[in-house]
Amino acid sequence: MTPISSLSGCSDEELDAVARVASELEFAEGETLMSEGDFGHSIFLLESGTADVFVHEEKVREIGPGDVLGEVAVLASGRRTASVVATSPVQVIALFKRDVWHLDEDAPEAAQRLRSAMEAHVGHEPHTADD
Repeated sequence: MTPISSLSGCSDEELDAVARVASELEFAEGETLMSEGDFGHSIFLLESGTADVFVHEEKVREIGPGDVLGEVAVLASGRRTASVVATSPVQVIALFKRDVWHLDEDAPEAAQRLRSAMEAHVGHEPHTADD
């Protein structure tokens, strides 16, 4: 598993706890990583590749390695607030919602760092006129 910048500095034990619950997924160029309105049960940490983010079918930004996806559904709404489509081959680390919360016991520092990264990202989401 490729190191994620928000987890740098965590102990090997904490990183091992994250690795035990994480999955690596790959998406081809043009493939949809997530769809607006769907229930979101996991977050993705983008390891490699690029993708476009769409809200109400309008492109709002481009993302790349190090970006966090799906955190709004995990932290707040339960539903995806945007669609994400790969613009190149993409590799992500996926963490299910339940696993993020279980990390509090097994890897509290890593869990806090992931939540801080997700909360910072939520605070910087672009808004559209429809919000």
